[in-house]
Parts: sequence; C-alpha cells; structure tokens
Amino acid sequence: MRMLIAVVSVLLVCSDAAVSAQDPPLLPEENVRALANELSGETAKRNLEGIARFHRQRGSKGFSEAAELVAERLRTYGLEGVEILAFPADGKIFYGTQRSRPAWDAERGELTDTASGEKLASYEADPVGLAEDSESAEVKAELVDAGRGTEEADYRGKEVKGKIVLVAAQPGAVEELAVGKFGAAGIVSYAQNQKTAWSEENQDAVRWGHLSTFPREKAFAFMVSLRTARRLKERLANGETVSLGATVRAGRHAGRYEIVTARIPGADTAEEIAFSCHLDHQRPGANDNASGCAAILEVARTLRKLIGESKLEPPKRTIRFVFPPEIEGTLALLTGKPELAKRIRAVVHLDMVGGAPETKAVFHVTRGPTSLPSFVHDVAWSFAEWVNRESYQFAATGAARYPLVSPAGGKEPLAAVSSAYTMGSDHDVYQDSSFGIPTIYLNDWPDRFIHTNLDSAANIDATKLVRAAFIAAASGYFLARAGAADAPAVLAAVERSQQARIGEALGRAAQLPPEERRTLLREFADSERRVGPSLVRFMPVSLGGDETRPALRNEAAPIGERLEPAAAGIRRYTRKPAPKGPLAVFGYDYLDEQARAAGRPAPKLLSYRGLWGSGEEYAYETLNFANGRSAEEIRDAVSAEYGPVPLEMVVEYLDTLEKIGIVAEGN
Repeated sequence: MRMLIAVVSVLLVCSDAAVSAQDPPLLPEENVRALANELSGETAKRNLEGIARFHRQRGSKGFSEAAELVAERLRTYGLEGVEILAFPADGKIFYGTQRSRPAWDAERGELTDTASGEKLASYEADPVGLAEDSESAEVKAELVDAGRGTEEADYRGKEVKGKIVLVAAQPGAVEELAVGKFGAAGIVSYAQNQKTAWSEENQDAVRWGHLSTFPREKAFAFMVSLRTARRLKERLANGETVSLGATVRAGRHAGRYEIVTARIPGADTAEEIAFSCHLDHQRPGANDNASGCAAILEVARTLRKLIGESKLEPPKRTIRFVFPPEIEGTLALLTGKPELAKRIRAVVHLDMVGGAPETKAVFHVTRGPTSLPSFVHDVAWSFAEWVNRESYQFAATGAARYPLVSPAGGKEPLAAVSSAYTMGSDHDVYQDSSFGIPTIYLNDWPDRFIHTNLDSAANIDATKLVRAAFIAAASGYFLARAGAADAPAVLAAVERSQQARIGEALGRAAQLPPEERRTLLREFADSERRVGPSLVRFMPVSLGGDETRPALRNEAAPIGERLEPAAAGIRRYTRKPAPKGPLAVFGYDYLDEQARAAGRPAPKLLSYRGLWGSGEEYAYETLNFANGRSAEEIRDAVSAEYGPVPLEMVVEYLDTLEKIGIVAEGN
C-alpha cells in the first residue's frame, strides 16, 4: 500500500506552472475557429470516393492510379514538393527488416460453376474475389470440402490432387498443405473477418484474401461469401459432384513501392511534423484506409489555405504529408531516406477514421508504447476530449460553439476513447526503437466491414471525417508551431492525462498478486516520469528543479534509459544499429526466416497471451526495451505493460534475437 500511495503522490504533482484547462485547449481560439470553419467533411468524402474506386494492391496499376489522384489533389491545394517517391521492390531488396515484396497485378479472375454457368467470383466485378498474390491458371476441376484446411487431418481420406479445395481459413494458411503437400489445383476460401461480435453476421460479405508473397509453389485462390460456401458445402454433403472452372491471369513481378509526399515549409527545415496514412488496400477499402488518406488530404488543404490567408501563422517546423503502402512502404521510406527520418520529430497517423454508426466502430486516440513515453499523445487527447465535449453538447442540446458537424453527416457525439498502445499499422514502424518517433494514432475499432467488399463509401460518415481531421490538424499544427511559451499548457495537459492513466494503472494492478502489483506500479511510475523529459527533447525549455516536479525528474535522460544505475555483472542486451524496423512486418517475417536458417525454433513468447496483450506485442516491446537492460528488467517492463510473462520466455526470445544478430550483449 505504501508503494501505491507513493506512486500516486509522485504522479499527481506534475507542474508548479500548470495552467487551468483551456477550452479550446492549447491553440488560440482564433486558430481553432479557423480550423473548424474551414475543414469540410464533404470535401474529404468526395476525395475518399475517388480513392475507393481503385483496387490498391502494393505496386499495382490501381495503386499507381490512386497515387496520381492524391498527388494531383495536393498540387491543386498548393502544397510544395509534391512528388511520388519510388523504391524498387523485387522480392530481393531489403528495407531494414522488410524484404521487399514484388508488385502484384491482375487482369482477370473468374470462378464458374461449370454445370450452371453461374459466376461465383469475378475480379472485374468485385476484385476482392481473387486472393492477392494469385498466379495465372486455367483449371477445370472438382471441388473438395477440406474443412478449415490448416491441419493434415482436414485432408485425411480425401482425394485432393488436381482438385480445388474449399476451406474456411485464409488461403495463405492452407496453401502449403493443400497445394504444396497434397497437390490441390487451387483454393476457394470463405474465410471470415477478424473476430468481433459481428463476425459471420453478414453472410454475403466477401473477405479480402491473401496467398504467400514468397511461396514454395505457385497457387491461385478465390474468395466467396459464407452464403455461397454453405450452398456448395450442402451440395457436396448430399453427394453431388461440383465442378468449377477457374481462369486467372495475374502474378507477381518486379515493381516498386510508390509513396506520395508533399510539404508545407516551416521556418526550420531541419525539423518536421509528419501526417501519415496508408494508401494501399483492396477495393473499395473505404474506411481502411481511404478514410485516413482523405482526412489528411483535407488537413493539407485546410492548413495550406489558412496559412496562405494569414488565418494561421506559418509553422516553425515543416509539415509533411505521406501516403505509402502500409508498413512496408513506411519502412522503405525511413530506411531509404534516413535524412528524412532524422528530421521527423513527431507523426500524426490516421488509419480508419470515418466509420459511420453502421460500422459499429469506436474512435480511438491510441497512446504510444511504454518504451517511448511522449507528451504528444496528451496533446492529441486534449483536442479529442474537447471534441467529445463539444459534440456531446450539440447532440444533447442542439447547440454548441463548435459542433463540427457536416451537413452530409450524422449528429452523434464523437465519444473518442484514449487507448493504450495496440499494434497493426504504420505507427509500429515510427515508434520502433530503430527510429523512436512519437506517433499519435487515430483509428476506428472494431469495424464490422473491415477487409471485406462491404467496406464502402456508403458506410463512411462525413461528420466523423471532419472531427478526425480536426483532431489531427489541431494536434499536428500545434506541434509544428509549439515553442517554449507553450510548455505550461502542455504540462497541464500531461497532468490531466496522467491522472486518468493513474486510475487505469491502479485498476490493472488490482488484478495482480502483490509482487506483480509492485512491479507494475514501479514501471508505470518510471514511464510517466519520462513524459516531461520528452518535452525537453522536443523544444528548448527548462522544467525547473526535481523538488517541484518529482514526476518529471531526470529530464535529460534519453527515452528508455533506466533511472537507476546499472548493476555490475548482469548480462544486458542492446539492439544493434541494423537492420532497422520491427521484426513482424508486412507479408514477411524477418525473425521467422532468420531463426529457421539458424536452426532455432519459434520463440514461445510469440504465441503467448497475456492479460492485456498478445505475443506480437510482447515481442515488439521486448526488442524496444533492449537498450542496455537485463532480461529481468525487460521482463518487468513488458509485464507491466501487457501482463505478467514468464522470465524464461523473455530470455529465450532475447537469445534468439542475439543468435540472428539483432541484439548484442552490453550497455
């Protein structure tokens, strides 16, 4: 209990210069008014509808067409330095931990019931029906039901060779068995969406499917709805022979990652604030992620216009806009343009920000990982909280100063939530220890239409787009203009957010046994003490003495450095300078390939399920915390973040990283 009281006491005393909450926060009201009056949900949605017309697979013709559309919009809006950067992608070149994936294009893909002539899938009509990375084929064969298709038992007693298998799993999860081992001619999958309360609710949804980018055997796969699959299964169960015809003209080829970028120049060209999204996805891919792209296009238009009209001051730091393929494109950019990576001080990343109530989405302002504490998340949450209040006031009473409502959109309150770090988008790359760039992450989850043909513009709310764009624009513009005079207001925002995080930490600690509870509170306090120093590294400001700011002491300590001196004689792990990037990247698993080559089994940590996180998240943070810490210290840090994990799993993972040359022993 003493430990608990001490932690709370330390964290509550944040700043003797804290100012009362601003309403609106951080920016002058004339800036907020200008942003609120100019941002347009209708304009954002029109751009979204344009982007959603393209089937935007990496390196494809559809992606190039979408990139040209975005670049044209940016030029029209008057941004400077508009260009489409190109990075070769041939399956051999590496960008940090990302093995470049060759481009994939398709011209035709049809799956037909040969008896009736019914088209079960058509790439031309609905491109999501052809699984990504399918290869050309011309096949007429019987259909065999292989259940999930992921275990050898699924094929026992069935003649599969030369036939097409019907499976419940993703094509990439079955191709090695079905095609490689048992000789199937092709795959038809009715894989369902990510597990949510609405999974399997819509029997007509067709899931975006994937085959391996680096297969041992060439294969093709089609995706069908649950309704279609059940009809086929019933015919097979009744003893009917079902024959299908498959025509595919598609394949991988050497290509390039294309990344659209543009900027609003600041007085200091050595520092940049970046707005990021990801442009690639299946058609229509409206919320994921035409919404993020359209929102930052609207931010770009608005900031450029208001600065040009002198309604906003020109920024101190350059503001950059980036539209890459998800994760792999961002890693190519940061490793291929290291000078750019060094200039970026913070990122505002938008991935799925437009879901209407029909999507069942909750809007999240997601904090960074514990390994990278930063005040920037409190900046974003200050604006989000303010939008929550204003939008609720409008919904409840019909009147608010800044309702941020689009005439073409809804009138519901935003109800944004502040969330602990979760993985799954480009923010993982920026905040990886290779780069250490704090990133504001705005995102919808869950979304019952994600990764299906139903993720359409009809399910996008223009009001949601304008609110997301406002939070992004206000946060990014504040960071681009912020100076020492803004420090008191930032510290007040940090203090307000810290009080909420204390409650969250205490709630989690209450679930743990005493020793783990002490570990969580100690690590939590250690992380919170580093939020203030992140401000010192961002701008030239002094926070004063330790006596007045116990929560912010050690302000000169770099992110991740332990407050206590290192004990002698303990084995410590430090990440090597290269390769850069997280190990679980997109369409390629660096650790898996390197570990197999070294004769190492898959580390148990990767499949571990904690109280608040998955194995992927434990592994991500374990590597991020490899900055001169011991295995025990790393174990305590990731346990505090995601729930207790056995030390031996962390040790095994670190030993594997050492074996494949990712970490080395030493401070």
